[in-house]
Amino acid sequence: MKNIKVLGSGCKNCETTANLIRIAAEQAGAEIDLEKITDMAEIMGYGVMSTPGVVVDGKVVHAGGLPGPDLVRQWIAE
Repeated sequence: MKNIKVLGSGCKNCETTANLIRIAAEQAGAEIDLEKITDMAEIMGYGVMSTPGVVVDGKVVHAGGLPGPDLVRQWIAE
């Protein structure tokens, strides 16, 4: 099971990113543990300065702006 964290304040882009990940996992039949991290100190601990950020299994894979659907599917498939 993949651990995926969406880093952000809870803004619309952060919520949309979390929903994109949830939908991609459902479509792929993949089980994920999806967390939303809103604590700015924890977000900055990952080195993310612009949100939303995405962390997959402890590795930052995206920061700033909405990720494209193909990129989200790639995170789920890896």
